[in-house]
This record gives sequence, structure tokens and C-alpha cells, in this order.
Amino acid sequence: MLASVELPRAADGRLVLAVDVSPWLRPDAATSDARSFCHTYGRGENKHLMIPGWPVSWIVALETGRSSWTAPLDAVRLRPGDDLAAVTARQIRDLVGRLMAEGQWRPGDPLVWIVLNAGYDVMRLAWLLDDLPVELIGRLRPDRVMRRPAPSREEYYRVHPRGGHPPRHGSEFIFKDARTWGTPDAETKTLTTRYGTAHAQGWDRLHPELQQRAAWRNHPGRLPRHRGHRHPPPGRSPAQRR
Repeated sequence: MLASVELPRAADGRLVLAVDVSPWLRPDAATSDARSFCHTYGRGENKHLMIPGWPVSWIVALETGRSSWTAPLDAVRLRPGDDLAAVTARQIRDLVGRLMAEGQWRPGDPLVWIVLNAGYDVMRLAWLLDDLPVELIGRLRPDRVMRRPAPSREEYYRVHPRGGHPPRHGSEFIFKDARTWGTPDAETKTLTTRYGTAHAQGWDRLHPELQQRAAWRNHPGRLPRHRGHRHPPPGRSPAQRR
């Protein structure tokens, strides 16, 4: 079926898939199977309410431009107690496998972008999907702290001539403290017709310092260090974030 569908693509021809959870509210269906409390926004005097329903994980293909139209490709109902990252990883893996089998992605094509909101554990998903031809683009909470790459042994011993064990992580990159950001590795300014000047900055090879707990509690061996690229939210310059 996917082979006969013309999927929307980015300007460079790549597939861009967005993942999100949308609830099917069932507050009066007391006998419905496996309902969960779903977080809703702006209902009843702009209140954020928890309403029983069925949360559904959707994957859609995005197109370029200002259009809000999407192409729904897959939907999975989440059960109470489900591990969101594990379910999402299985869902993405299954869909990307079908896209590859149907010829929608071939070796040599640009990597598929997976777009995620702040509620997803992007680092864990990157680890679980490391063998797929995908790149993850996720929003991160503004209170996060990342680490820069660890210095090489030569760099470390140049600063610490007496020796010692080289660190596994570099200095901190604190989202709320622009003084820790340093010079961006990439920076662009683009004049848009609707939103004025869009100023984007990026810092490469940042990664979280994972701990052996929660989802990583039973991870065998050393914890991974997935390096990413960080962009501040649109419209926030370093001066505005201090």
C-alpha cells in the first residue's frame, strides 16, 4: 500500500516523520477496555484536565511550507503502564521497515528525520534506533543540562601535567545559563515574510550525562554517549535567555 502512495517530502527529497500522542477521550465509557488518564489543555474555562480515554501514538509525514496538512501513516494505542519510549521505538522501527520494503526509502537517500516533542526521551530513542537510517530532532526542556565532548588525552594531560584519569564528559552546557554556551558552531539569520528575522544558533556534539537508573538501570556495560546538536528556541537570543 505504501508503495502506491506519494508521500510528502522536504525540499531535499527526504521523508520527515512527526510522532505525537493524541487522546481519544472516553470519559463516559466506564466499561471501555484499558482507559488511561489523558492530559488535555484548555477545556472548560481554559483548564488543564486529566480525562479518561485512549491515548494513541501517531506517526505522520510532514510537508514543507506553511501547510498544516499531514499524511497519517501509523497509529498505535497506548495501554496503561506502557513504556512510551519502547512503544515509540517499536512503532518507528516497524514503519521505517515498511517504508524501506515498499521503496519509499532506498540506500543513498537522505536520512529520514523523526520529529519529536519534549515529552519524549530523545536520547533513549536514539540508542534504540541506532541501526536505522534516521535522525532524531527533538525539543528539549529549557531546564536541561548537557555535556560537551570530553577532551582528548593529549588535551587533558596538557592542562593536568601531573596526570589523573581523563574525564568521560566535557564541561556543562546549561540551557538556562547563556554564559555556559560559548561560541555556536553554526549560526544563521533569515528574513521571513511573516515572523520577521529568524535567528538560529547551534552547538554540536552535546550529550546528556546518563545515570544508571530508570530506563538505563539494567543497561549492560557503559552507558552510551549519543552526541547531538542543540538549537535554542526560536525568538530567544542569548541575551534574552539570561
